[in-house]
Amino acid sequence: MNNEDVVLDANETSAPALKEIFNRERLQHIADQTKAVHPPLDTAAFMTLATADLESLGIMQRMRQVATSLHATLPGDYPANIAILKALAPRINHGFASISLAEYVALYGLDHFDLSMDALKYVTRFGSAEFAIRPFILANMPRALALMEEWSRDENEHVRRLACEGSRPRLPWSFQLKALIDDPEPVRTILDNLKTDEALYVRKSVANHLNDITKSNPDWVLRLIETWPKDNKHTVWIVRQALRTLIKKGHADALAHLGAHEKADIRLDEFRVSPESVALGNPVRISAAFTSTAAKPQKLVVDYTVHYVKKSGGASPKVFKWKEIDLQPGERVALSISRAIRDFTTRKHYAGKHGIVLVINGETVAETAFELLT
Repeated sequence: MNNEDVVLDANETSAPALKEIFNRERLQHIADQTKAVHPPLDTAAFMTLATADLESLGIMQRMRQVATSLHATLPGDYPANIAILKALAPRINHGFASISLAEYVALYGLDHFDLSMDALKYVTRFGSAEFAIRPFILANMPRALALMEEWSRDENEHVRRLACEGSRPRLPWSFQLKALIDDPEPVRTILDNLKTDEALYVRKSVANHLNDITKSNPDWVLRLIETWPKDNKHTVWIVRQALRTLIKKGHADALAHLGAHEKADIRLDEFRVSPESVALGNPVRISAAFTSTAAKPQKLVVDYTVHYVKKSGGASPKVFKWKEIDLQPGERVALSISRAIRDFTTRKHYAGKHGIVLVINGETVAETAFELLT
């Protein structure tokens, strides 16, 4: 997102605070600012529509209702309304709230392709048009991606980021672009253009885009990054983040990109979890220590897997990144990390034995466990 970062959970109903981005105060702000750029607006009519059943709506539903309320109360035709919304965009006081303007374009602008794409290029500077651009990609992928390739060379980082984020095959909170899941080749140039981008905001998008692709086409990603510069710090950062899912799975070629393709040559001194029994809401501490038994330096990627107990009694493994280490011959390393054992919107815990596995360079090195009490 632009301006104000918002951490979003795909389960809208479980995070009620997020929907308050579109509370009555913010909706009144949007009404007032729209009237400032378009004095004939009936703000009372807008508020009646925008607040209808407000408490029952999630954040994305509220965002969409703002767009439909604008459409119902702006009297002009689509090109005239776009001019009003472009004037409005810099005046909205929250980045995510501005996404309602891009949503308007997605809902009503498919028959005005060039005008709409230009509008999305503009309003993304103030919120983000990553969701709104996807219907245009579906409607005419070659035409949309050709424009987005141009945007990937734009001087504005928000426009460059839209070129990458909007074309992600598995963008969270949006529908999948199945054609790009099957064949990511049409976005190669976009990703190539952004591989050394100066903006962290853009680099995160490139890494997430590539990570999406690794879930269906890992070899395509590995071939692409093999052609990228190895001495550019921005490219190195992107590659490291892009391969995170493959590395968690112990993918040998992905580990090789980090120089961690060989089996760890170590003596395990310790791997334990404390306490051995814990009540929900309390943390556990995972500790590991090992010593190099190699005659040369080693690159080690250390992860750990928690096997969460499911309601059915089975286990669901979740891999967590721990540390990357350049281990010298004879060197000893001690690691320790605290893990919260509490319910989240995305995970509910159940009583029982939770296994913890130490993974180094993609291979299981040791196992331990703790008991979660009711």
